[in-house]
Amino acid sequence: METQWKVRVDTGGTFTDAWALDPLGRERRIKVLSDGSLVLEISARGEGGWLDTKCTLDLSDDVLTGFVSNGGSRVISNREQGRRIRMDGPVEGNLLTLRSGEEPPVVAARLLMGVPVSKKLPAMDFRVATTRGTNALLERKGAPTALFITRGFTDLPILRDQRRTRLFSLSQPELEVLPSRIIGIKGRLDACGEILEAPDEAEIRAAARECLTDGIRVAAVALLHAWRRPEFEEQVAGWLMEEGFEIVSTSSSVAPVIGFLGRMETAVADAWLSPVMKRFIGGVKSAMSAGEPVLMTSAGGLVPASSYRAKDSLLSGPAGGLVGAASVARAAGFEKVIAFDMGGTSTDVARIDGPFSYRYEQEIGPARVLAPALKIHTVAAGGGSICRWHLGRLEVGPESAGASPGPACYGRGGPLTVTDVNLLLGLMRAEGAGIPLDEAPARWRLSELRHAMSVDGAGVSSDRELLEGLRRIAIEKMAEAIRTVSVHEGAVPGDHVLLAFGGAGPQHACAVADRLGVSRVIVPGDAGLLSARGLDHACRQETATLQVLQPLSGFPITDSWLQLASEAIERLGEETPVIRWLAALCLEGQGTAIDLELTSPEDAEAALLRHFHEAYHALYGFPATTGRAIELVSLRVIVEEPARAGANEHFGNVEAEGPKVLQDRFSTCVIESGWKMKRGDRG
Repeated sequence: METQWKVRVDTGGTFTDAWALDPLGRERRIKVLSDGSLVLEISARGEGGWLDTKCTLDLSDDVLTGFVSNGGSRVISNREQGRRIRMDGPVEGNLLTLRSGEEPPVVAARLLMGVPVSKKLPAMDFRVATTRGTNALLERKGAPTALFITRGFTDLPILRDQRRTRLFSLSQPELEVLPSRIIGIKGRLDACGEILEAPDEAEIRAAARECLTDGIRVAAVALLHAWRRPEFEEQVAGWLMEEGFEIVSTSSSVAPVIGFLGRMETAVADAWLSPVMKRFIGGVKSAMSAGEPVLMTSAGGLVPASSYRAKDSLLSGPAGGLVGAASVARAAGFEKVIAFDMGGTSTDVARIDGPFSYRYEQEIGPARVLAPALKIHTVAAGGGSICRWHLGRLEVGPESAGASPGPACYGRGGPLTVTDVNLLLGLMRAEGAGIPLDEAPARWRLSELRHAMSVDGAGVSSDRELLEGLRRIAIEKMAEAIRTVSVHEGAVPGDHVLLAFGGAGPQHACAVADRLGVSRVIVPGDAGLLSARGLDHACRQETATLQVLQPLSGFPITDSWLQLASEAIERLGEETPVIRWLAALCLEGQGTAIDLELTSPEDAEAALLRHFHEAYHALYGFPATTGRAIELVSLRVIVEEPARAGANEHFGNVEAEGPKVLQDRFSTCVIESGWKMKRGDRG
């Protein structure tokens, strides 16, 4: 029996999903909006400020006490699992929107555990994943940041690598620059790490004071070749902190690898996002009576809040979903799986065939970040993706309605979205949803779309034809995302099972599978909460990396790997960890490395050589050029706690044939015509 609560929360762009296990072993689930609000439909009004609601959540008595409505009225009490709520003032309209003013994971934890706003959350095992950093990048909501960079390189954040966004266009969009101020300073090393010019303390302190006067309290430091001598940047960072900067990120600490541009961009992104993540984590931690939350990284591992870096947060939420998907796939006995996670804002897809694959560079919005992340491909196609008529054609996304105002059917004045399309097509039921839905505003937005089309001389024969067309566009965008992680990598989608989760994944899974030639789809029992449930299967993780950049032949690979493993194990504090041995290789003079993994560090050179030639041929379709040396770019080890063994899933006989709609408070599953459903013994 557990001695304390386990709480797992994933805060996405639209919804916050939460799952918990109480000390008696009972499971609890909840979903709230990611603006921290709880929306309930009012069904009747009584005396003394009492409201009857259509709440479908199992809320403890008085857990909502202290929550405030949009109009400023405060909850005095709640009864009957939230179906009766007493307010201290009037509430206008038929929707009751309540907020506690806290971060969404805290709100979700309170509702799960029955802890009112007046009390701190008790000691618990609290795990959190979030796309807060990703959303801040996409919405340009970071902190004003100063970049202190080697003199002569102040144009680097603007010029970058000169890649053209639109290859054949004469008109190129102006590249966005994250730093509010770029300051060239003395301080330069040569390629071997020898000092050519020392930093000028007086110059740096004077520039720092100017920034502070202008309200800039966050900085990034990037000096040429500093990965060879990290203390070079650390000295500058120390002066900045002494002058009053609150956060300083150094390129050698966030990305200790060769490549000045990538290091600089990573340091800037980490600094720019750090205040956002610091507020989020601080808001969660301040609500706890003891301990701190543990957060999911983009690489699929868990890190204590005190050690968490903003650069590692960008794929935190999708990583939790992929870890959960892998656990479900193992239990069901499938090895080749395509994970398909469709939420309110985006769709995340990944291919599973053995251990997780990683990538070490991500581009999100205006930022490029060098940090390990699970190999997940994201497209802007979610339930909240906006449907519109633009430049003579129908478009779905990439803009999203988000949590506020949300889709039109939320009744908050939102636009027509994929969720509205599914509601109007009868592919979900308003009465079975976790939040109140109304068809009327969705139909109004649909009529506006038809009018916009008619103005351009376009038209459709019926509302249904238009709705089905919009749905086909959304499905094709998702199918193309899956082709990116399968066909484009030499894998056949039909050889895999499609594992669909997220609030809207199962709703589109059969249609997407039909487009790809996939014959089997798995929908987990907790499909709508799998990104939160996945946190329960995640493990604490540490990574150690060595930049090599030397010929493979003759390099002491085994000794270097063992040294890296020793360092990572010491940080992890686990006596019997699982160790993954990773290496990146390329042909000498070739800029693109191939990532390889061995099961053992022994006889590494011969094994890496063999695997490199196999991977090169599979990727490019022809063998590697003979006579060219193979370069060992880097070595990396990942150590993590041993995973818990789970129970196997067994499937019974066919229970239903499509078309059929299955819906709970957290997710909707559509079984299309021609598909048959079997139910597993664990849901």
